[in-house]
Amino acid sequence: GKGRCPYDPSSPCTSVLSSGELYVGLYTDYWENDAALCRLNNMSHTRTERNDRQQLNNPKFVGSAVIPDNDDRDDDKVYFFFTELESDSEGVRKAVHTHVGRVCANDRGGQRMLVNRWSSFLKTRLICSVAGPNGIDTHFDELEDVFLLKNKDEKDPEIFGLFSTTSAVFKGFAVCVYRMEDIRAAFNGPFAHRERPEHHWTPHEDRIPYPRPGSCASKTNGGGFSSSKEFPDEVLRFVRSHPVMYRPVLPQYNRPVLLLTEPGRRKLTQIAVDRVQAQDGHYHVLYIGTGTSMVLIAIYNKDTDRYEVLLEELQVFKPPLPLLRFIISPKRQQLYVGSEAGVAQVRLHQCDLYGSECADCCLARDPYCAWDGLTCSRYYPAGVYTKRRFRRQDVRHGNAVQLCNGLQIDGEQWHRAEERLVYGVENNSTLLECVPRSLQARVLWFFQNGDEKLEIQGDERLIVTSHGLLFLRVRSSDAGVYVCQTVEHGYVHTLLRISLHVLGGQRVKSAIHRAESGVEKPVLSCHSSTNRPLGPRLWYKDFLQLIGYGDAQRVEEYCERVWCFSKKQKKNKRRYAPLGGEKRGRGRADENSHRAPRHTLDT
Repeated sequence: GKGRCPYDPSSPCTSVLSSGELYVGLYTDYWENDAALCRLNNMSHTRTERNDRQQLNNPKFVGSAVIPDNDDRDDDKVYFFFTELESDSEGVRKAVHTHVGRVCANDRGGQRMLVNRWSSFLKTRLICSVAGPNGIDTHFDELEDVFLLKNKDEKDPEIFGLFSTTSAVFKGFAVCVYRMEDIRAAFNGPFAHRERPEHHWTPHEDRIPYPRPGSCASKTNGGGFSSSKEFPDEVLRFVRSHPVMYRPVLPQYNRPVLLLTEPGRRKLTQIAVDRVQAQDGHYHVLYIGTGTSMVLIAIYNKDTDRYEVLLEELQVFKPPLPLLRFIISPKRQQLYVGSEAGVAQVRLHQCDLYGSECADCCLARDPYCAWDGLTCSRYYPAGVYTKRRFRRQDVRHGNAVQLCNGLQIDGEQWHRAEERLVYGVENNSTLLECVPRSLQARVLWFFQNGDEKLEIQGDERLIVTSHGLLFLRVRSSDAGVYVCQTVEHGYVHTLLRISLHVLGGQRVKSAIHRAESGVEKPVLSCHSSTNRPLGPRLWYKDFLQLIGYGDAQRVEEYCERVWCFSKKQKKNKRRYAPLGGEKRGRGRADENSHRAPRHTLDT
């Protein structure tokens, strides 16, 4: 209904339900000219003033929450997080600023003025910036998402904001953390004042009426008033003309806890946070969603206020879609990710992905995981499910050389590494794929010439990429054994030994030419007899000979079985097709074709 949801589904909107009352920030009209913060219940409708640019100026609503100030429930506040336009003192240039606004949950408006309007609405700016040279800061002014991480004390949640820059030249994202203590201090500080819109803001220095404007009608702060309708007109007049606080809210540590200054083409849209206790301290795990179905997982140490490492990048949906909502379930240890395609769940701890090696587990620096002597498994604090005393974890430094003592034997790893065979065609591009498990590892490539290892640096024809070794034009002299190694925190790990065979370009061209020059394709017969009728020579046998595969008859038998099975499926599909040529809905198999990788589950 009107005032409960916007006309346009894509219009920014936020809401929170508390004690049977709905608090919502939205545009109430079809043309999105009337922005409002509203409370709806069966008895009344309270909102911000219409067409008051001091209260709301083209806002984009991002988040909301009910947070108590103290043990008196009449003093509970509703906080709204939004961005809005703000003109400079000349009224020429408009900047985007992020604000946090609040109202009293028991606000009923005034008796003679501010009827059905908030009598406690105040707002102040949230700052998220990085100090630059010559005292010029880089500001992240556009709030993309906000997440409240609850503590044991419900009055003091940690507030995480995901911000972006508004510059058309430089695009970056930052995560800033705010304390409720600092937010309350800003609302209890001086009010902002200016005589005219073209003037600068200054702190209000005149007398402030009693009770303090913006306070709730409660025993704690309300001066003995049982309802906001009893507030003096002087208080209501002041709060209507001075809704802005002078002091902004600075982030904890006075800087962001995470900076992403080279996001590429990705737009960061969502954030969720989990609190994890590791062997060397407490960590916050940040889950950040993008507009291309990626989830970035990063950690920072709460004790040292230092960003540590980007753990992983997960592709949740295929094809890529914007991620619209994140919800963490600490009880189920799952992250629920919403998009237009549906909902996926991602396990918070995925220790099995790091394999069964001690070094891989320690180098991952995942606070959820530790080496238990057999495999990489979930880490539990002392006294909780800790039957084994053999636990190795170092999230802060990832020192696998020290933790996995005796396992750093590079010569043995060189020969025990996984081996692959790759074919390339002369004068064509070829990729030798090798992706490390850790995003922080440095990849080295070597060409093995007997017992000698020659490190590959790359040139105009050979490029070392994040996905492997790319030959732009492979030559016959490039054939040989290539070794992929990773180096991280002094630990060297051999991942792959790839044997590259280069096929002559002319021979491949001849095989393709014979396939396209009218060679009759044999008609395969689906029968179980081993004495198949003889047909023309199949063109792919030429390629089997090129790569040295001698048992072509087994390949032909396999291809015939696949062809016959596919033909039988199509025949059955036509037989049981619905009448009237109606199309059936997509089955589960079709839905699964665009689903997430093995470590995410759609529901």
